Amino acid sequence: MTDLIFAATCDLAGKVRGKAFPADQLDKRLKRGVGWTPTNVQITCFDAIAESPFGALGDLLLIPDSEAGVTAAFEGGTERFMLGDIVTLEGDPWELCTRSLLRGALDRLQRVGGVSLLAAFEHEFQLIDGNDLPNEAYTLQGFEAQRGLCEALMAHLAGAGLSPDSIMKEYGPNQYEVVIGPEEGVRAADAAVIVRELTRATARHANQHATFAPILDSASVGNGVHVHMSFLNADGEPATYDADGPCGMSEVTAAFSAGVLKYLDSILALTAPSVVSYLRLIPHRWSAAYNNLGFRDREASLRVCPITAKDPISIARQFNIEYRAADAAASPHLALAAIVHAGCQGIEEGLTPPEPTEEDLSLLSPDDLEARGFVRLPEMLETALDLFEANDIVRGWFPDVFAPVYLAHKRAEIAHVIEMDIVERCAAYSQTY
Repeated sequence: MTDLIFAATCDLAGKVRGKAFPADQLDKRLKRGVGWTPTNVQITCFDAIAESPFGALGDLLLIPDSEAGVTAAFEGGTERFMLGDIVTLEGDPWELCTRSLLRGALDRLQRVGGVSLLAAFEHEFQLIDGNDLPNEAYTLQGFEAQRGLCEALMAHLAGAGLSPDSIMKEYGPNQYEVVIGPEEGVRAADAAVIVRELTRATARHANQHATFAPILDSASVGNGVHVHMSFLNADGEPATYDADGPCGMSEVTAAFSAGVLKYLDSILALTAPSVVSYLRLIPHRWSAAYNNLGFRDREASLRVCPITAKDPISIARQFNIEYRAADAAASPHLALAAIVHAGCQGIEEGLTPPEPTEEDLSLLSPDDLEARGFVRLPEMLETALDLFEANDIVRGWFPDVFAPVYLAHKRAEIAHVIEMDIVERCAAYSQTY
């Protein structure tokens, strides 16, 4: 039997695609990669091919990254994959490679803010056809029903070089949340992909099916992705906290946060990019429905998180902000790129964040919301795409080819489910994510 390594990219659909090669070719593949096709970028999450500017033309390379490799041994066999970069035949970054898009955003953050990014993605997922126990939200019994899977998953995450933090039975049916520690730069998004794939693999080897679909039942809870962010200065010291800043935010954090909130409605199509994502982003679901800043508020789109430390140094190291309007239909690299670019725009524009909300914004009239600078986030993917397309500033953060390709990709996804009712749509997404 030949050991194989899967060279992978997390694409515009948030799917991990690629090619496998014999493990004894690794040294060669780290330099030359495997062949890739430009039109692959237009494969939707339902495996339809959206309208592509590339057609059958062109060739690319997918180069695996030795720093982004995973080997996980299961009783039924070993799974091995390496995330990588899509490049041209000349070795230049391809304009639609999601890892390259994130690098561009992080480079911009360094230029305009003088800081680097630490980030961690919290994931919620559900087990389909699992051992469903009713009335067990957050309980020991609910956890014990899947203790073996949870312990195996945390071991595999540690084996992949990540920092497992916690795992618990969540509120929804067969729903769990897995949390890891922060990573710097592109590694943070790589880690999010690794968490998803190892969760799926661990469930698969336990004869179960884990799904990260944004929502399985419109009458129940959804599965979100919460992106925690903090900053380091040029000396590697925390740069997120200032005791005298708004809600404890430093100047760079405050401006970054204000940018995220200002451009939130125009980046939502990149961070919550499925048709069913918008069944979750409604008031009173503990997700996000408005472009508001929250101080320890789990219904805010951007939240200043609580800390447990008491001394200033520890406070500075713990302090972080959390973006809550995301889910696992998004490529972590693309979602993080959009958030970082929005934050950079806030830094460049010298924005200041609004006061944190401490009320139910759904009770305010549209006029009151507008007067206070709040907007109801898009309530359907079509609207979110239109807002992205109409915003020249947001489109300008990306290469010229990106917006038309992404819009065509997502509109083909919409066309796939347009005749389905809500139950059928949720079922379709539960199978693909």
